[in-house]
Amino acid sequence: MSRQIVSIVGGKEAASATAYESTNPARTGEVVARVGLADAEVFAAACRTAKEAQREWAKVPAPVRGRVIASIGRLVEANAERLARLVTEEIGKPYAEALGEVREIVDTCDFFLGEGRRLYGQTVPSEMPDKNLFTFRNPVGVAAVITAGNFPVAVPSWYLVPALLCGNAVVWKPAEYAAASAHAMYRLFTASGLPDGVLNIVFADGAETFEGLERALDEGNVQKVGFTGSSEVGRKIGELTGRHLQSACLELGGKNPMVVMPDADLDLAVEGALFAGFGTAGQRCTSLGTVIVHESVHDEFVERFARAVGAARIGDPMGDVLAGPLLDQKFADRYEEFLTWIQPHHKVVSGNVGRISKDNPHGDFDGDQGLYYHPVIVDGVRPADRIFLEETFGPIVGVTTFQTLDEAVELANLPGYGLSSSIYTTNPKNAFGFREGVSAGMVSVNNSTSGAEAHLPFGGNGKSGNGSRQSGMWVLDQFTRWQALNWDHSGRLQKAQMDVAEIVPDLDFRLA
Repeated sequence: MSRQIVSIVGGKEAASATAYESTNPARTGEVVARVGLADAEVFAAACRTAKEAQREWAKVPAPVRGRVIASIGRLVEANAERLARLVTEEIGKPYAEALGEVREIVDTCDFFLGEGRRLYGQTVPSEMPDKNLFTFRNPVGVAAVITAGNFPVAVPSWYLVPALLCGNAVVWKPAEYAAASAHAMYRLFTASGLPDGVLNIVFADGAETFEGLERALDEGNVQKVGFTGSSEVGRKIGELTGRHLQSACLELGGKNPMVVMPDADLDLAVEGALFAGFGTAGQRCTSLGTVIVHESVHDEFVERFARAVGAARIGDPMGDVLAGPLLDQKFADRYEEFLTWIQPHHKVVSGNVGRISKDNPHGDFDGDQGLYYHPVIVDGVRPADRIFLEETFGPIVGVTTFQTLDEAVELANLPGYGLSSSIYTTNPKNAFGFREGVSAGMVSVNNSTSGAEAHLPFGGNGKSGNGSRQSGMWVLDQFTRWQALNWDHSGRLQKAQMDVAEIVPDLDFRLA
């Protein structure tokens, strides 16, 4: 029996306008949840509710809010296996990865529970006597958070936990195809004692969400927008918030490069490329896009990489597999289009292409009625190819060659994304030269392009984002605003830059 899910605003179920079925991509005939989708007015109303609740939540001392975050972490930890199984059931993520994703929530809570006692401001010396200067972090107000479903619980926690800790209220719009996972996470958060209206969850499609967000911004009920999704939609969100003199926190797509130098440990590089390119069926924003391999080791690397892909297990995500199915039918349809970008000058070195089936199996696996696709390595990719320049969300990795490190850096930056990157080398000069030249917000040395940790800044540049960062202490700048206070207790008006004591030096002095 599938779950029945609707939006919750101010602690109460909200009206639905249409219905949506979230299905199991490993067995597409299995309905995981029937979801009531709200309209734009419900989203706008949720923001009004959040605005009212935020006033009281901001009055709760930050250390107390930190204890609420601690409770969320303990609740998630106690329910980790159930939540991970639900993630696997709903989006087809291998169970081991789903457990890791749930662990990310716990890690995020563990980090931020202490920030409740460390929302530090500064005491700043004044240029005038009998005057003190201070800075304070204030909550922004209401945060509208819109997240994708490939990481249905970990990535939302990067927004929700710091936003709530800092004294904001949140309206969260998760992906429809991951609604059951999001609803379960919402219930864990609210079980921590969050007051009604401080966290609201709204299920809606993209068009209704955008219209509702526009209304809420026009009404002055949203002060921060967090968005994880495609670069195309991110531009629209950025334009909308820009009209209201706001800067959204945008975490967008990637075309993440991996450079393999002549001195690289090729077995290690292949292991990293396999996980980064085809783990989660290539559906991470940090998934490997193109391997940029030095021409002197190209043939050996490609041969090893192809062999590793051929041996990799694809199948039931509850088993010991590298990858399960694609997330949802719409992603499968889009991936089919990406496969048409393979051109005659390319060489597919990984074997079969397309959907796994009885007529097109991957080893002894025949697809088992799920949205399973062959992992694909495309060699001979050129800088002008679409497959080199554009994000290909799914299990496909391109390979190209270079001669010098400068050329490799140029190729890495050419697509215009800037999320994650990687270099395999044993020479520190190569590692630091790549770090200095690459445009990505994240760089790995002898590690894959995937694998963020909860206490490091996560985010990208260019087509991958607007420079905003999530995770660690850096995300606090997304959910707080600095306020400066000057307190003059001199009993007279002291004018900055005017009534300043001057000590006159003798600049003509010279030693004899």
